[in-house]
Amino acid sequence: MKQETLFIHAGAEPDIATGAIMTPIYQTSTYVQEAPGVHKGYEYARTQNPTRHALQKALAAAEFGKFAVCFSSGSAAADAVMKLLNPGDEVIAANDMYGGTYRLFTKIFEKYGIKFHFINMLDAEETKKYINKNTKLIWTETPTNPMMNITDIKSVAKIAKENKILLCVDNTFASPYLQNPLLLGADIVLHSATKYIGGHSDSVHGCLIVNDEDLNRQLLFIQNSCGAVPGPQDCFLILRGLKTLHVRMQRHCENGEKIAYWLKSNPKVDKVYWCGFADHPNHSIAKDQMRAYGGMMSFTLKDNSVEAAKKVLSSTKLFSLAESLGGVESLIGHPATMTHASIPREERIKNGLVDSLIRLSVGIEDVDDLIADLNNAIG
Repeated sequence: MKQETLFIHAGAEPDIATGAIMTPIYQTSTYVQEAPGVHKGYEYARTQNPTRHALQKALAAAEFGKFAVCFSSGSAAADAVMKLLNPGDEVIAANDMYGGTYRLFTKIFEKYGIKFHFINMLDAEETKKYINKNTKLIWTETPTNPMMNITDIKSVAKIAKENKILLCVDNTFASPYLQNPLLLGADIVLHSATKYIGGHSDSVHGCLIVNDEDLNRQLLFIQNSCGAVPGPQDCFLILRGLKTLHVRMQRHCENGEKIAYWLKSNPKVDKVYWCGFADHPNHSIAKDQMRAYGGMMSFTLKDNSVEAAKKVLSSTKLFSLAESLGGVESLIGHPATMTHASIPREERIKNGLVDSLIRLSVGIEDVDDLIADLNNAIG
């Protein structure tokens, strides 16, 4: 079955009671049992919910995996991965990542005795320098947030397997439509499903997809024990969003390409970070492991002042100034004060995230309207 068909049909069975084609929202906290331990597979809604169960089946299929575990947010999903570790364990992580993940690692889990090495993963071989007997996890995003760096998943996965280390790939920017890390050797795929999978900026959700049955059991245990589960309404919305992911992503990619090249040709724009350019670092790897290059990009102006950037950020009409990404509407953001404010400035600058960097999440509106909006804001 082709991926586009999977997105629509995976996990979706007509409701037994009514024949409803969409999985109902099972808004309940508990389930009646016929006798102690005798039930229909559901006991308590933190542990199981039919709407969540259908979504987990669909998400697993979307990533060509066997199991999916859903959480109340992408950050909750990342938290669950960290809870697989023990004090004294070490993690090798990409030095360009979502600020909330960096905050989770450094402000929460470092104090529990987990050590993090933040490194440049443009060269997969670089990870070997940091591997020791305590290394238990390699964590990467690709493309990264917000510099659009590309990690060679297949090469990092090979290194991880040779050293019996788990590899987790945050696939949020690419979505399951553009990239499937499990097929490239990753052990865990993470999505903030709030973003492209949901696609409508109306729910907060996270998920992990794996192939290993024991790993799935561990994550389900953490999900149930710690309780960061999504409600049935959010599961319904994410399941609905998944059904149109492929058609939305096609438009995100088309619009993103046109806007990226328009920005690159604009005399007032300095640098444009978009992995579809032939001269983008590791473009050849992106071309090999992605189906297209997405609608996420960042750029700086030739007037590299924060004031000039803020003027653009405050002048768009169709690009809304807001955190998040991946919705049908276009968003513009300032990573230094928004999504990445929790990363110390010196660390941001070292990784190329300057104070004047502007990030775009290109939506599915008419691309000529979007270019006109940017043109008016840039001046």
